[in-house]
Amino acid sequence: NEPAIIMAEIPPARQGDTKPPLSGGPQEGPLAMNIKQAKTQIQNAMTAYFTKDPFGSYVIPIEQQRPVFLMGPPGIGKTAIMEQIAAELGVGLVSYSMTHHTRQSALGLPFIVRKTYGGKEYDVSEYTMSEIIASVYDLMEDAGVKEGILFLDEINCVSETLAPSMLQFLQYKIFGRHKVPDGWIVVTAGNPPEYNNSVREFDIVTWDRLKRVDVEPDFDAWKEYAYSRSTHPAVMTYLEIKKSDFYQVETTVDGKRFVTARGWSDLSDMMRLYEQHRLKIDENLVGQYLQNRKIAKDFAVYYDLFNKYRSDYQVDKILSGKVEESIKDRARKAKFDERLSLLGLLLDGVTEHLRSVCAVEAAQTQLLEALRAVRTELAKPGAEASKLLEKQIKSQRTALAAGRRASSMSREDQLTLESVCAVLEEERAMLVKERPEDGKAAFALLKKDFDQRMAGLRKSAGDAGKKLSNLFRFCGEVFPDGQELLILVTELTLNPHCARFIGRYGCKEYYERNKELLFYERQQEIIRKMEDIDWDLDEV
Repeated sequence: NEPAIIMAEIPPARQGDTKPPLSGGPQEGPLAMNIKQAKTQIQNAMTAYFTKDPFGSYVIPIEQQRPVFLMGPPGIGKTAIMEQIAAELGVGLVSYSMTHHTRQSALGLPFIVRKTYGGKEYDVSEYTMSEIIASVYDLMEDAGVKEGILFLDEINCVSETLAPSMLQFLQYKIFGRHKVPDGWIVVTAGNPPEYNNSVREFDIVTWDRLKRVDVEPDFDAWKEYAYSRSTHPAVMTYLEIKKSDFYQVETTVDGKRFVTARGWSDLSDMMRLYEQHRLKIDENLVGQYLQNRKIAKDFAVYYDLFNKYRSDYQVDKILSGKVEESIKDRARKAKFDERLSLLGLLLDGVTEHLRSVCAVEAAQTQLLEALRAVRTELAKPGAEASKLLEKQIKSQRTALAAGRRASSMSREDQLTLESVCAVLEEERAMLVKERPEDGKAAFALLKKDFDQRMAGLRKSAGDAGKKLSNLFRFCGEVFPDGQELLILVTELTLNPHCARFIGRYGCKEYYERNKELLFYERQQEIIRKMEDIDWDLDEV
């Protein structure tokens, strides 16, 4: 779906030339990028659009803020990155798929009003507010957000009756007679025509009013997102071995066969739940998500082999430092694909512990701020600690509900607030049971409970750190000269949970291997030490 662009004059081929002029310059389409690069481009555009001058006006006027058009094949994460951007910028997000809309739902329904012009009355057609625009105002009212992103997917596949209005919207941000509120940025998305027969070509007038971002599948870029979602290690290691199976769309005599990033991600989530409930994961399940029979069969076979490795290698013993020599010998003799699977199992095992520590620390940080606020309020006459905790719980739950409603809070941050609310509930129940005589005694109980939780966190962090060291020790003994240590350091750096843990608590073996593998200087920013958190409740 190449945009209509003005072609620069191409010099005629010289006599005797047997090849056409090399492609390049203005006759080429937009530069394609991976989903991570596209996210950065969109996020930078949002940051620029949200910038205000000293008088509170947007530096780039609303009418000059070009809507972003994200062009890419289905299932590569276009919607997912919009959710990430909204959460990272702390703004609202309203999403719509335009293929589900008719002209009436997008523009609103007509009605007749009576107006007077030049002393005469006339019947005039008006329109109710567009469902899409109304959803933006609803979110502003319900969640209290003033700025946000209106994300319209599949805009180049709208119905014939809606197409003219859609083009008007892209140019003027108006549906019918109703305008997108100031402070709301329009981002759109669509599929190239080879993936969807109903795609409509835009003319040059429309393209010239859009910021076009072309995106293509890229496993290495998707991997960072996959780690943040705790994607199943069998999926990660399989795709490391067979990267060509990450994304495929082909037409056969039996119809479309395809595998997408979305399919792998959704399959991973289901696999985690199936394992939790001890349900069988087989080709029948895999084929529901990977709609290419050969790839689905290959992965199902690999998963069975992966489970055999999980049983044979006794991952828990390796991480506890009590691995038997027979396991080490098998690992030394294993082929590279088996070693890669083993690394995936070990990384998943240690990541579970590192992620848990980071989640508890995030909750403790938030809890610290809440308890400091309670301590300040307790200094006021007549203050009751239990009621102050109730107030904090209500405040946290309000923020949680607003973040969910507006999509302005990541899932990780939501879980943090849920954990804080649970702890505050426990502490409120404790105060009701203990009945402290005054605010000072009440806060002493709260501080004692907090200190105990911090002691538990430090112990968990120490245990997790030992498991990480044992992982390095095992790999160093078994694969001293292989690529496995390089892979281990790289994957730990890419995984946000692992990088955060190492940045906060350190890991001697990681830093040593990083320097040896010449990663240290290049990745210093990723693993730099976090500033020490002041855990003292007595300081407000």
